[in-house]
Amino acid sequence: MNVVEALEQIRKDAAPLARAFEEAGYSLYAVGGSVRDALLGAIRTGDDYEIDFTTDARPDDIARLMGPLCGTLWEQGRSFGTLGGIVKDGQYKAEITTFRSEEYVDHSRKPTVSFGDSLEVDLSRRDFTINAMALDVINGALHDPFGGISDLTARRLRMPHDPERLFSDDPLRMMRAARFAARFHLEIDPLIISAATTLADRLAIVSAERIQGELNLLMVTDVPSEGLQFIVDSGLAQHFLPELPGLALEQDPIHHHKDVLAHTLAVVDKASPQLVLRLAALFHDVGKPRTRQFTSNGVTFHHHEVVGARMTRKRMEALKYSQELTDDVSTLVDLHLRFHTYKMGWSDSAVRRYVRDAGHLLDELNELTRCDCTTRNARKAATLAKRMDELERRIEELRAAEDMSKMRPALDGNDVMTILGVAPGRVIGEALGFLMEIRLNEGEIDRDDATERLLAWWKDHPAS
Repeated sequence: MNVVEALEQIRKDAAPLARAFEEAGYSLYAVGGSVRDALLGAIRTGDDYEIDFTTDARPDDIARLMGPLCGTLWEQGRSFGTLGGIVKDGQYKAEITTFRSEEYVDHSRKPTVSFGDSLEVDLSRRDFTINAMALDVINGALHDPFGGISDLTARRLRMPHDPERLFSDDPLRMMRAARFAARFHLEIDPLIISAATTLADRLAIVSAERIQGELNLLMVTDVPSEGLQFIVDSGLAQHFLPELPGLALEQDPIHHHKDVLAHTLAVVDKASPQLVLRLAALFHDVGKPRTRQFTSNGVTFHHHEVVGARMTRKRMEALKYSQELTDDVSTLVDLHLRFHTYKMGWSDSAVRRYVRDAGHLLDELNELTRCDCTTRNARKAATLAKRMDELERRIEELRAAEDMSKMRPALDGNDVMTILGVAPGRVIGEALGFLMEIRLNEGEIDRDDATERLLAWWKDHPAS
């Protein structure tokens, strides 16, 4: 879709709202991402289709005008001048906000908001020039008071006003600079870099949840390293992810091998844009600085995956990640070196254990393992890829022969209690552990065989 068509599509979808606001004597402008994306020749569709608007109408008037067109309204942001809803005719999400300005006061984690009557003042408070453009959906005029179009064309990231002032008003904008630079492959204005470096410690007033949200959005861009490098260089990472700049050490200072940070960023970029996988790539080597040792045989990082998994869990908990995501990322970090013993030869039992331990993360673990190979040595890279191909073939062969999705003993706890005639207790876990070893070593066995072998095991058990 070309630029003109994309802008007209916004006006077409906004037409019912535009008529309602015009008839009531108010202005209405599409702003932010929808206008920026249209100028890039793109428009969102489906569940991702959302248009943000700004207006001189106050919240009560916005609610009155939106209600008939949207039905149920979202009013969580009403105190900030924002109401939202699904526009029935266009089936897109609309959020409409009164012209406003906002700033953080002292060390407060919540900004103060003032309503206004000027479009240009409203646009001036926005983070970057590429987001400070507005399309008048009533008459079609495009407003670009800060040169956002030229910045999009030149692929540069600038701010409408003094970056120090805008970062001070909302320190999270420093994180947003990293995200937008990575998402649109923009060169960051030196004034932004300087301001972020100066004000990095102001990020401390922003909640962990908001920082996490920006980090997540950055991590699923096409090339996250473009934003992560800015976060490290500016000092921002020291305030929420100090493990990342801590990776800037050479793996082997004698031979000047690639430093761990450069390797980590390369792995992140190689990984598919899934949050769990990208986060695992980000954290997979965080244990190296704490485990680095210089020996007569060179540099070692023994057990860095174990140390790294603990560090990952601690950092993700501090950033308020969900327990499920924290568990998954920590597990991938803990297992990311498992494959490297495959060159010594794995039995079918070892393959089953690998599948069992990876669980629902098997595909992610395999991809992380492949991405972890960033060597420039073509022969070494080809050898590692060949081994992983072989392992995946063996997994598929075992899947064809047995149910690998249910890596469980042939009997459950109730079966064990019935067969052995015992009450719940530690012995049940021991029996299930014995049966699980059979499952891993030999594959699936039937219930009769499992019962016979359980009874033989019980005969020699001290508690029998």
